[in-house]
Amino acid sequence: MDSTFSQDNTLQHAAQLYQVVRRSGEVVNFQTDKISVAVHKAFIAVHGESAQVSSSVREQCKHLTAQVISTLLRRQPLGGTVHIETIQDQVELALMRSGEHDVARAYVLYREKRAQERAKTQHPPAIPIRIKDGESFTNLDLHWLNQLVSEACVGLQDVNPEVITHQAVRDLYDGISFVELEKALVMAARSLIEREPQYNFVTARLLLKQIQREILGQTLTAEEVVVATRQYFSQYIKKGIEAGLLDHQLAEYDLEKLSQVLDPQRDLQFGYLGLQTLYDRYFLHINEERIELPQIFFMRVAMGLALQEINREEKAIEFYLLLSSFDFMSSTPTLFNSGTKHSQLSSCYLTTVGDDLNSIFENIKENALLQKYAGGLGNDWTPVRALSSRIKGTNGKSQGVIPFLKVVNDTAVAVNQGGKRKGAVCGYLETWHLDIEEFLDLRKNTGDDRRRTHDMNTANWIPDLFMKRVDKNQDWTLFSPSDVPDLHDKYGKAFEEAYLRYESKADHGEITLFKKVSALQLWRRILSMLFETGHPWITFKDPCNIRSPQQHVGVVHSSNLCTEITLNTSDTETAVCNLGSVNLFKHIKEVNGSFVIDDEKLRHTIKTAMRMLDNVIDINFYAVAKARNSNVRHRPVGLGIMGFQDMLHAMRIPYASEQAVELADVTMEYVCYYAYLASTELARERGAYSSFKGSLWDRGILPLDTLAMLEEERGGYLAVDRTIRLDWQALRENIKQYGMRNSNCVAIAPTATISNIVGVSASIEPDYQNLYVKSNLSGEFTIVNESLVKDLKAIGLWDEAMIADIKYYDGSLSQIERIPQQLKELYATAFEVDPQWLIEAAARRQKWIDQAQSLNLYFATPSGKKLNDIYFMAWLRGLKTTYYLRSLGASAAEKSTGQGGELNAVKIQPVETEVKQCLIDDPTCEACQ
Repeated sequence: MDSTFSQDNTLQHAAQLYQVVRRSGEVVNFQTDKISVAVHKAFIAVHGESAQVSSSVREQCKHLTAQVISTLLRRQPLGGTVHIETIQDQVELALMRSGEHDVARAYVLYREKRAQERAKTQHPPAIPIRIKDGESFTNLDLHWLNQLVSEACVGLQDVNPEVITHQAVRDLYDGISFVELEKALVMAARSLIEREPQYNFVTARLLLKQIQREILGQTLTAEEVVVATRQYFSQYIKKGIEAGLLDHQLAEYDLEKLSQVLDPQRDLQFGYLGLQTLYDRYFLHINEERIELPQIFFMRVAMGLALQEINREEKAIEFYLLLSSFDFMSSTPTLFNSGTKHSQLSSCYLTTVGDDLNSIFENIKENALLQKYAGGLGNDWTPVRALSSRIKGTNGKSQGVIPFLKVVNDTAVAVNQGGKRKGAVCGYLETWHLDIEEFLDLRKNTGDDRRRTHDMNTANWIPDLFMKRVDKNQDWTLFSPSDVPDLHDKYGKAFEEAYLRYESKADHGEITLFKKVSALQLWRRILSMLFETGHPWITFKDPCNIRSPQQHVGVVHSSNLCTEITLNTSDTETAVCNLGSVNLFKHIKEVNGSFVIDDEKLRHTIKTAMRMLDNVIDINFYAVAKARNSNVRHRPVGLGIMGFQDMLHAMRIPYASEQAVELADVTMEYVCYYAYLASTELARERGAYSSFKGSLWDRGILPLDTLAMLEEERGGYLAVDRTIRLDWQALRENIKQYGMRNSNCVAIAPTATISNIVGVSASIEPDYQNLYVKSNLSGEFTIVNESLVKDLKAIGLWDEAMIADIKYYDGSLSQIERIPQQLKELYATAFEVDPQWLIEAAARRQKWIDQAQSLNLYFATPSGKKLNDIYFMAWLRGLKTTYYLRSLGASAAEKSTGQGGELNAVKIQPVETEVKQCLIDDPTCEACQ
């Protein structure tokens, strides 16, 4: 009785508050019974006549109608107008939430049928619409509008320009500005992406028209754009220099020669997310008015990287062709700043903080200066004495590391990289530090907020000895670095010997400030905090140092913000790394109906890319002298990869398979071989880096060879496949003859943003979902797995009902019965791939890499045992670092159909649970890229 009364009140209340906007634009009274009738018809379509007379079905229809109305009341509690499509979207959502999947599918299909019927009979608006362009008005020319949209659809299959035009016209109003008209077309096209991925490119092309009009002053045909772009190029250089944006040296290039290479046809590669991201965050602007077109943007970056080349026009063209082909993409700082007056092009900075106030606050100042120009930071805090340690100067006691990390956290918030993205930093602490237990709690949402760092990342720098103690369930001793100063610089057997000596001193009373804990219990707490807060990340000190080519001149004390850089730091050297990534998806070719790696193209790409990365070192602006000294002395770079998942799809290989692990091995061997070869070829031309003598390279020891060194230092505890395929001895001979131009060459970064730009999967990641909405600083974007859609079309399964099902199951195929098992395995999403496969693939890559890789691990149903097994496996496989632990408990799905032009498909949102976990779109994930 109470429930029925409540539903009746809800329905009556809605009828009084709302009016409905029909598709014709007519506004009518809200009639709740029409919702019930529509839902009832859907039940009848599925269950037949029995549903027509069933009292339970009628009651269910009434209940679902009340749910729909309740949602509307929550969204617009004061009433108003509601579009008919919005109401129908909520009906679908209510049916899916109630578990009535078959009825929801019938309703979806009915709506699609009616939409197609309307499309055939729709007519131009009865009232002429005037378009305001500046101060003048002109009547909307539907023929011109159709031509504009049709041009954006050229060469694309399964797209209909009339559908876009009709949907856009529906939302127009008299007196609309030309800019708003262009936006209406973009919005209309993007609302169709979830139904047909090719609309992603249509949307991008319509946005491109908008950008071209903004820059060039008029709407042009494809042929006209080529001429206009080339004519505008020299004006752009002059305008940028006069505005104080561009380096004056760009005017010294042969601009006419460069302009003739500009190819606006390459803009057709962009998806909507990629182009919108460039427009919002990368294109230079004067008073918020953009002055760059996409191809001019790529040429500006290329010119900036070729400034010190002897034949710089030739090299600028070579770099431009590589970037604009999407075969390789430089990292975000390089794209932001190359060719500008502030050429801070490096991605990552690593520092060591000394144990005194001058060093601590000098490092905090350096953090701010480096973050200002888009650098991601990794700070080694291990040398700073622990809580309660004696301070000789004041005869007082130290407050430990934690209060200073709070200052670091707030500095990162204050310095937001020019409004382009948040400042980002990661603090590292070794596991033997006496403050490690409180360090583990830094990201908790409870406790003293003065000892919490909600905005910075943390990482645990773990020595092998600790992992051995965990394995044997032995005790572990925590020290203050002021009592054990040399532990910070030791690793391997030398660390173990020193650590045992200090434990003996503690046992004999020679060291009084220490704490004994169970290694296993501390490990469990580390994993517990990692699951609960996403931090601290687990990174391994000994493999980073034992396998470092530069161990002759220093120690790796930490990794960077995204855990892929492993370079030496000290009180005189701030390590710097310059990043860029090869798009693997663009380096496969079809042979006899199957895709294989195009190794010749890969070699050419990497040779050019390594030259670009090496050039960054000499052109780069250094906010800190210690960074310049380190970078010029060692010349490290970090060539990475992206699009690994796209390559797997093309080759028909599931991520969770031995074939995928083997492909990870093969591709990384090629990438590393060609990167090291390119570096030695650069050394032949330009000379070896200054600290080459005595390095592992100089001693003929390549990264693959260091696995034996790691195994020997550990006394076992290493299980890695060591198969080789290429002629590494020939490479050794080249290095012996010419040296290496770069101390370090390869590192796999997250590539979050640059992957968006080129439209492939990030880094080495499996697909997050097959259909979802991605949120970033540029807005929200529908992401659809284009390869999956192509496969489903081939077997006749891609329709509105399938879209509804995939959204209902949060982008997963596993519970959709009519999809073949082979496709379920091929398109398994990140949380459906057992993390052991990610570890195995990463281990195969790590054997070739001289630095590390940013490796996220996904757990659908985490447990203490599973976390222990996976992270122990990572250590046993010789991984140097891991990155985020991602858990399904951290996100929820909001499902809607998108039929009415709104964007959402599946939207990732935080939920209020006891488990607080980093979101998939955490801005810090893209800090290096």
